[in-house]
Amino acid sequence: MHNALKFAVIVAASRIDGRGVFAAEPIPAYKKIGELRGESISVSEARRRVRGLQRIMMVEVSDRKAIDASRSTDPMRYTNHSCRPNTVLRIRQGRVEFYALRAIAPGEELTAHYGETHHPGGMVCRCGAPGCIGRL
Repeated sequence: MHNALKFAVIVAASRIDGRGVFAAEPIPAYKKIGELRGESISVSEARRRVRGLQRIMMVEVSDRKAIDASRSTDPMRYTNHSCRPNTVLRIRQGRVEFYALRAIAPGEELTAHYGETHHPGGMVCRCGAPGCIGRL
C-alpha cells in the first residue's frame, strides 16, 4: 500500500467550518497533495448515510461506488469547501486525489470546490471568499 499523503499536513481548527487540513510544508503548484481514504460503499448506501447530516465526508467516485471517509483517520477528510479553492479534487481509478491549484504556503488551509453536494442548497457556505455562492 502506498502512502496516501505526498506532503505533510496537519488538522486544526478552521475559520471555515469545524476542523480543517493545513499545509505543514510548502506545496508546489499542480502537485498531488494526497488522497481521501475511507470505506468503499454503494452510491445508494452513501445517499442513505448522509440523510440529515451536517458534516458529510462522502465522495461518489462513479455511478455505483462512493468513498465514506467519516470514520477514516486520513487527514484529507477535513478538506473544507471554498468557492475559491487552492486544491482540486480528481477521481482517478476509483481514488479521490487532491492536487494544488497554485503554490500553497505552510499554515494555509487546504480547500476544494466540491461542486454538487449532498446538501442541496441546505447549508450556508462559510468560506468567506470573494464571490462566494452562499449556499451548498
